[in-house]
Amino acid sequence: MDYRQALEIIFQRMNFERLPQPPYAERVYRLERMRELLQALGNPQQRYPAVHIAGTKGKGSVTAFVESVLRAAGYRTGMYTSPHLHTFRERIRIMGEPASEEQICRWMDTLQPILATRPEVTVFEAITALAMFGFAESPIEIGVFEVGIGGRLDATNVLAPLVSIITPISLDHIGVLGNTIAAIAHEKAGIIKPGVPVVSSPQTAEALEVIRQVSAQRSSRLDYVPDKISWQMTSANLQGQWFTLQRCETPSQSRFFIPLLGEHQLENAATAFAAVDALRHFGINIPDEAIERGFRDVQWPGRMEVLSEGPLVVVDGAHNEHSLTRLLTALRSYLTYKKMILIFGVSSTHTPLDLLQIVVTAADTLILTQAAHNKAYPVAELAAHAASLGILAHASTSVAQALQLALAQAEPDDLIIITGSLFVVAEARTAWFTYRGLPPPPSDPEGVY
Repeated sequence: MDYRQALEIIFQRMNFERLPQPPYAERVYRLERMRELLQALGNPQQRYPAVHIAGTKGKGSVTAFVESVLRAAGYRTGMYTSPHLHTFRERIRIMGEPASEEQICRWMDTLQPILATRPEVTVFEAITALAMFGFAESPIEIGVFEVGIGGRLDATNVLAPLVSIITPISLDHIGVLGNTIAAIAHEKAGIIKPGVPVVSSPQTAEALEVIRQVSAQRSSRLDYVPDKISWQMTSANLQGQWFTLQRCETPSQSRFFIPLLGEHQLENAATAFAAVDALRHFGINIPDEAIERGFRDVQWPGRMEVLSEGPLVVVDGAHNEHSLTRLLTALRSYLTYKKMILIFGVSSTHTPLDLLQIVVTAADTLILTQAAHNKAYPVAELAAHAASLGILAHASTSVAQALQLALAQAEPDDLIIITGSLFVVAEARTAWFTYRGLPPPPSDPEGVY
């Protein structure tokens, strides 16, 4: 098969990334179905150790940090994340590089006849199985897996990891996971396995209580990052930030650089550092120099990513109240600008009105838009909501058009920030590369999703 055919086989199935998602407790999410699928493939997920990462915010960044450190330590790594920015192949990385089209096709040759007799397998389950099989075939020495949604019933939760990680929990996907922090925390804590250590980022008291209870019930050692590590930013520029990190039981400090901006990225790096310490207990050899090099070389685009200066053009995939609030705080703390022109588009699965009320407090000029995605919240409806709230905003039917409008009115000392969803960020990056005459990011055949 060719690459288009491989993707069509996957995406013709039940796709909750593009369709409305049922509540998490419904039987459509079934780990037994995932286990049976993997058994038909020879249980590839059992052929390498793994790290498993859940959370509301920061789980992708922590995944990227941990994988980069392990690769710097000399391990052959696999990294599984979702969604992708530009190409499906970004979801399945080997040694930091997206899987090739040829690899996807070759792995799908094995997976396709198994999927053909299992019409109930969802898109995400098929992709997860493809990644687990592809990693085994490569082969890798250790896999780093990001949860899709939730944790307890997520397709990745068939793993028996060395270490589980839970990043900050906040309200998101409430129609699927629950409408309280405690309910969502129970779903995220579902990745905690009996006797397997769990590392937790800073949490609200409500979320932490749930994680502590589940860890105790499953006899899993909990390493709560604020109890183990302290960190402090020392300096920053548009390329990244330097910070010190110190284990609480020792006076010695380590100094690191990460090419990612925002206080939340320091928190993510500290969480990854704690996870590395936990991995060392299993005999995973990770020298201090590998941590320094892995942090320095990590790549995770679309997260407070500076595309240009004069004016500043920044993209960030913040898509819920917690992440959007932290983004706006980071912009004020890390960047210098006169006026903020904010381009905002959001997915219908989130809370457009609440997010709109957050961005309007920060923006000098607000431009509303929508991604070319069937889960994008229609810009006409977003503009109508803005008008009903007395918010003055421009509206553009495409992200590329919104970026052109922003650039036409921006002065050299202004900031253009594009945010609201990763789909908006992906289209903004593509539009920016085109505007600057740069080679476009990699892409997939049209219409395969």
